[in-house]
Amino acid sequence: MVDVRMQVDSLSELDYQFSKKARKLALLSDEGDDSDQFWSDDSVDSGVTAVESSPYDVSKYEANLYYAGVGPNGRGPKLVYRTSDDVFEEPSGPEVYVRLMRIVAVLDEHELGRNGMWDAVRDQVVVLLNQRNIKVTTVDFVRFTWLNKHADQEIEDVDDEDDRDEDDANEEEELNYDDIPLVKPVEDGIRHYTKPTIWIGVLSDTLTGAVAHESSKDIRALLDSLQIQKIDIAYRESVHKTCRSHGPALLLPVEDGDPLKDFIDNVSVPLSLPIAGRKTTTQGTLGPYFRVGNKLYAITVRHNLFRINEDNDVYRYHRSGPGKKKVLLMGSLAFAKYIASIQSLISVDVDSVEDFEKQISVLRARVKGGINVEESQTKLDEKEAQLAKLRAKIEYLQRFFIEIKKRWSKAIEDRVIGFVCWAPPISVGVAPHRYTRDLCVIELYKDKFRQMIGNVLSLGPELSPAKLKDLMHDRIGVPSEFKYPVNGLLPLRGMLTADQANNPNSLDLEGDRIRRVIKRGLTTNTTVGTLSRFMSYARRYFPLGILESLEVPIFSHEHDTGTFSKGGDSGSLIVSARGEFVALLTGGTGTSKGTAGSDITFATPFDYVWDLVKEEFPGASLYFDNLEEFIAA
Repeated sequence: MVDVRMQVDSLSELDYQFSKKARKLALLSDEGDDSDQFWSDDSVDSGVTAVESSPYDVSKYEANLYYAGVGPNGRGPKLVYRTSDDVFEEPSGPEVYVRLMRIVAVLDEHELGRNGMWDAVRDQVVVLLNQRNIKVTTVDFVRFTWLNKHADQEIEDVDDEDDRDEDDANEEEELNYDDIPLVKPVEDGIRHYTKPTIWIGVLSDTLTGAVAHESSKDIRALLDSLQIQKIDIAYRESVHKTCRSHGPALLLPVEDGDPLKDFIDNVSVPLSLPIAGRKTTTQGTLGPYFRVGNKLYAITVRHNLFRINEDNDVYRYHRSGPGKKKVLLMGSLAFAKYIASIQSLISVDVDSVEDFEKQISVLRARVKGGINVEESQTKLDEKEAQLAKLRAKIEYLQRFFIEIKKRWSKAIEDRVIGFVCWAPPISVGVAPHRYTRDLCVIELYKDKFRQMIGNVLSLGPELSPAKLKDLMHDRIGVPSEFKYPVNGLLPLRGMLTADQANNPNSLDLEGDRIRRVIKRGLTTNTTVGTLSRFMSYARRYFPLGILESLEVPIFSHEHDTGTFSKGGDSGSLIVSARGEFVALLTGGTGTSKGTAGSDITFATPFDYVWDLVKEEFPGASLYFDNLEEFIAA
């Protein structure tokens, strides 16, 4: 009798991994620690002095640990006030377990998902917040989940004598794998899901618990008037930011099995080239290609290539006007790090050669001395084959390094891949949808893209095919929309409409409808997230006023420790499991200190972006059906 058991405890493993770190960070949070635990935005100035404490203020531990796990590195935004009735227990002792949260989507069937009701409620919530002069930054509609660990207890022995008798009786029966029923993953505890929550972001140090308490009563009265119950309200410190970065660049993509796969797969991916302006320092990500006639273009966001203090006017390149705004493959710092990373890998591999040679010497001595000859010879053959492969890899890397130094390092102009030809002003709340318009089109030099393969997303080497499949499709025994492509190269075709985004076909482990999405960016590489149908409200503060918009919210995967995006990922294309164009990444929410990443990523629907592009470039197409002929023209 075959005894088959499966226990998958992915979320609880993540909880254990980060709980101690989260507790330590909470102690540092009010002590001026501005390390990279946070995603910084020094330009934000609330203009409001620190507020006095109130009877409704939460404790320091709860403020800093309640949302632990929502952000990267076990961190989360600072809680100001909440109406939920769950009890937060302050940690004690050196090895205490800190409960870690994840954000999950509100179920599509929720009553606020009907007939645009969430849109109306969200907008009225903003009105109520404004009436109390609350410095709101975002209004989101989310749920949270965490694992309530089982208390330590002795496991009682179970008399399995009857089971043994039955096993003996059926000892000769053959059991096939397909005969074993599917086993649902289990966790070491009870998974708790909160009520749907109206999650309100505010500028740091601008809101007391008392004001938040009164504000929550306003919102509760609104919900009561609509006969909507079982909704929590919570306030946290958060800012809406674009994803500017000076981060390191990535390398060129290759097929599986290539010696360069593990560390250079991301540089020339059609949809994730690391780019920078010729005269700017911001590093960003290049989005999808398109064509008009025989010209080749690409899309990114404007803030990747224009200085923040530059005029926010419509930009069009004219031959008779000022010089071109040139676009580089990697800025100077990123390129320097790129070169250093190649040398570093070569050095590591050279050290490994010495280790292999020592192992081979020992095995040869064993074979010669007649010690476990058959086994030793087998291992010797394996080690010699591995050594030969490693030496070939080193030689390949060295040739590649010399080629990069020779052809790309002589002058910065060697890395110019094109120039900005059109960029409308950055604007938010643009009618009729109230989306963010942060868009830039680059005309690319076709001779730099002779080997292009169209709009294809490399899934990169960081996530194994098995891991990526698991993240994209949780449910066992149900067909998946996601099929891992040959060599990890996902061809893109089709565009997801708003109606399709709101009606996903996939199911999660609980059987609820969900839409997973993928993006590949400069900083966080390939990540999988969850697209919510409930649009978020976002507000940014500037010295001369505020800007408001509606954003597509994307949550980090609840079974993964990483954040969906960080600074430098702006401009990345977000795609569906079937390779459909979904949205263009523009920014996210996070705390006002540090660079760790976003709690929620914001994006603009790509069908809206594409309408803007087609209006400026009639005849534009995302598809390259006769690519060889196009490149040659």
